[in-house]
Amino acid sequence: MERKIKTYGGYFEAFMNTLPNKVQDKIQYALLLLRAQNIISKKFVKLINDGLYELRTEYAGNIYRVFFIFDEGNIVVLFNGFQKKTQKTPQKEIDKAFKIKKEYYEDKQS
Repeated sequence: MERKIKTYGGYFEAFMNTLPNKVQDKIQYALLLLRAQNIISKKFVKLINDGLYELRTEYAGNIYRVFFIFDEGNIVVLFNGFQKKTQKTPQKEIDKAFKIKKEYYEDKQS
């Protein structure tokens, strides 16, 4: 099975454009796993809440997260991303992802 991956709202692209090439490559590798694998290790993917997941990437001691959802069974929609600097995922980043998720479904219905 291969999932289709798409982005919404330009948030993911804006985040990726701020990152060094090596970090972008590592995130692309994690996306490749997400696209191709049925079962993905918690090292790479974690359910946050209510259908919102985070794609987890680490490079050179830095931690990066990208929020996403599954839609229609196999479409992965990528939202915002950030560099994680604290132990817990910041609530403001989670809130932002839920806001984008809501916008996505509203746009999809119209």
